[in-house]
Amino acid sequence: MDFSDITAIGVIPARFSSTRFPGKPLTKINGVSMVERVYRQASLTTKLKSVIVATDDQRIFDHVKSFGGRVMLTSSDHPSGTDRIAEVIERLKNNNEAFDVAINIQGDEPFIQPTQIERVISIFENPTAEIGTLIKRLENAEDLFNPNVVKVVVDGRGKALYFSRSPIPFVRNTISDNWLDDHVFYKHIGIYGYKTDTLKEITSLQLSPVEKAESLEQLRWLYNGYTIHTMVTDVETIGIDTPDDLSKLINITC
Repeated sequence: MDFSDITAIGVIPARFSSTRFPGKPLTKINGVSMVERVYRQASLTTKLKSVIVATDDQRIFDHVKSFGGRVMLTSSDHPSGTDRIAEVIERLKNNNEAFDVAINIQGDEPFIQPTQIERVISIFENPTAEIGTLIKRLENAEDLFNPNVVKVVVDGRGKALYFSRSPIPFVRNTISDNWLDDHVFYKHIGIYGYKTDTLKEITSLQLSPVEKAESLEQLRWLYNGYTIHTMVTDVETIGIDTPDDLSKLINITC
């Protein structure tokens, strides 16, 4: 499939009831809410036919409407953003609005770059790609050994072999202080693309043992035989998980 022929939609899952940061999508950054910033950044790419916020909260729904964004009120029972996106895609399909690819755009990355979204879409030029995501070379030991930074090992064709909160692979016969000098490690950048048929399939899968152990949803897909194609990016992302993370935004403009 040629890049120009891929019909893609960007979906931004947005929950109000976050355990670590309640009301996060409506948090203002220099006077503009987080969800509006993500929406406007995603809308800068011409490779998306549409951008839509998927939420289970009326306050977020009303707010997105207020700035002219597209939004859908979804079920409150979804265990993950992937499931919420699948509901959106199915409802749009029932309304005769079909897409080849759905892009899961994290609602807590207010400075996401349109080029990142376009790179994920380009993965689907490969007709065998079912799921796509981005990875970035790790550059410091703090991230390598931080369990909140997800690491990934890929094969020679860029397909993910495994994701882990632990530093993988283990570098034998070398002290851990030197691992970054002796091996190239990658971290996962949490933006996903799915073929819409694949998206419907993976949301019907049961929790897998490795997913339960690592608390990483993508391991369920690998466990069940789906392939995750990766693409390397040099662009850093800034995710906001807690109120303290807002300090990362000092001196950043958008």
